Amino acid sequence: MSSLFSGLRRITATDRPVTENDRDDDPRRDDDPRSDDDPRRDDGPPSDDRPPWGGASGRGRAAGLRARFRARFRERYPRAARAAPWVTTGLAALLVLFALLVPNTLDRTTPGTFLRLPVEAVYFAALLLVLPSRAGRAVSLAAGLFLGVLTVLRLTDMGFFSVLDRPFDPVLDWILFDDAVDFLRETAGAAGAAAAVVGAVGAVVLLTVLTVLAVRRLGGIVLRNRAAATRTTLVLGVAWITVSTLGLQAVDGIPFASKATFRLVQERVMLLNKGLNDGREFAGQAAVDDFRGTPRERLLTGLRGKDVVFAFVESYGRGAVEDPRMAPQVGKLLDRQNERLHEAGFSSRSGWLTSPTTGAGSWLAHSTLMSGLWIDNNQRYRTATASDRFTLTGAFRRAGAWRTVGMMPGVRRAWPEGQFYRFDTVYDSREMGYRGPMFSWSPVPDQYTMQAFERLEHGKRNRRPLMATVVLATSHNPWAPLPRTVGWDELGDGSLFHAQKKEGKTPAEVWKDAAGVRTEYRRSIQYSIRSLTDYVARYGDKDTVLVFLGDHQPAPVVVGNHTSRDVPVSVVAHDPKVLDRISEWGWQDGLKPGRDAPVWRMDRFRDRFLTAYGPGGGAGDAPR
Repeated sequence: MSSLFSGLRRITATDRPVTENDRDDDPRRDDDPRSDDDPRRDDGPPSDDRPPWGGASGRGRAAGLRARFRARFRERYPRAARAAPWVTTGLAALLVLFALLVPNTLDRTTPGTFLRLPVEAVYFAALLLVLPSRAGRAVSLAAGLFLGVLTVLRLTDMGFFSVLDRPFDPVLDWILFDDAVDFLRETAGAAGAAAAVVGAVGAVVLLTVLTVLAVRRLGGIVLRNRAAATRTTLVLGVAWITVSTLGLQAVDGIPFASKATFRLVQERVMLLNKGLNDGREFAGQAAVDDFRGTPRERLLTGLRGKDVVFAFVESYGRGAVEDPRMAPQVGKLLDRQNERLHEAGFSSRSGWLTSPTTGAGSWLAHSTLMSGLWIDNNQRYRTATASDRFTLTGAFRRAGAWRTVGMMPGVRRAWPEGQFYRFDTVYDSREMGYRGPMFSWSPVPDQYTMQAFERLEHGKRNRRPLMATVVLATSHNPWAPLPRTVGWDELGDGSLFHAQKKEGKTPAEVWKDAAGVRTEYRRSIQYSIRSLTDYVARYGDKDTVLVFLGDHQPAPVVVGNHTSRDVPVSVVAHDPKVLDRISEWGWQDGLKPGRDAPVWRMDRFRDRFLTAYGPGGGAGDAPR
């Protein structure tokens, strides 16, 4: 690798001692056969008692082998040998230009992005020109390593923006790589996940090494040709200032004068500082809790005797209801299901909640809604779930009038965080009696999850009122293959879903284009909502109360970057007094909130819910 960037040069007829000035100022140094890492270039000519290539030292032997290889190559391929230094230098320049100009989001990666003059290159050349050669070489290595790491960070940001619509946080996001590997293992198998990890690590190392070598080579050219480099740097500096002052653009919307790397470093320093201080800030927020000491007899008095179900629909975001590419079909389903619920005696009201996450990270939304804390990263999640924070589930349990149940089909191993929610019982995917196949990430189809809830808890005789948290996971990325709704009496142990999976589409088929992904996402949302509302219409009674909402918006491939983080939320009840309690919320009738429906942050829901259904009956519960 080093020989590639050291160049292939013609051997001169004689060897003479080379002074520091000769190395720095003589433009003919580009034709010197001795590379930047040749021992003779550091301390002048070899002494009488030292062999020309470093004697028995490892570095000397390596340098000798490289020299002999270059000599043989020049003898056999003289034209290639003359062209190699120019080609290598050109490739190095292109790589450095790419590293300085590449954006950290895919939607900004256009040809015009790379038709710019990066001011960082001008500053780097100017710095080398004022440093001695030895110090300049050390700075080149350090700069190459820094630029390589920064380039890897930008490419990582691309992935995070594509899924989470935000950059990678170097303090708080490392745990997400474990989740990514788990997702790959579940969708591509153990071998596929291992190959992806090895490939990613190899690509990171290769890119970093190549960037270091590229910067080292270009820095060496500047150091060996100081006079020409000084003139070039001065011209480029004046050009950058001129085009920056005039606001000239290579293409519309993209200024020719770039300082993108400086700006990225500044943003990263601010993000790093925020991440380091976030724990202390969150601890202060968590210490404030108006409901922690509420006596049990004053909790949830307006829901006594009711079965209350909180259902999270995976990836059910505002885009599903308002994006014109999906809204007509989803809206039609919501209207139809609202009418079916109405025929069964139920009414509903809906609004919007702003989720702390988007694209992924469902657990952040679940914990935010239940705890009343804004949990937008995994450090906050770990802190919250390890605490005794008073949750909505904990409120129902403390009241002593409900049995608290969790239906968690996405859980397939130990889940210690479940203790935070104060469930009496948790049913994960292994405890629902399901004998069908996984549908990509989702271990259990939503309709079966609801049927399992009926069989295991809601349908039992002589039971206590239930407070259940149900997570519907079918609409989880990658939305292929998808199950179909069947008759409730046909579900059995889920074995019938094997045939459906074979008939369904594969992720590879769906993810060929954004339109296909969007269609399957929309179909998955329709399936989840239909499964949930059909269940309420079929098995609900006068004491059933349903609160259902999305946990976050889907990935940007579905709704685009920089969209809102709003998700629909609805309350469905048979008893009109339940909805009367939230009349001051200003929510709209039906399952489909309008554009002008109220929007709250998700962490505000817990306090408003406990207030509305407490002894005050909703008084003073206006949005704040």
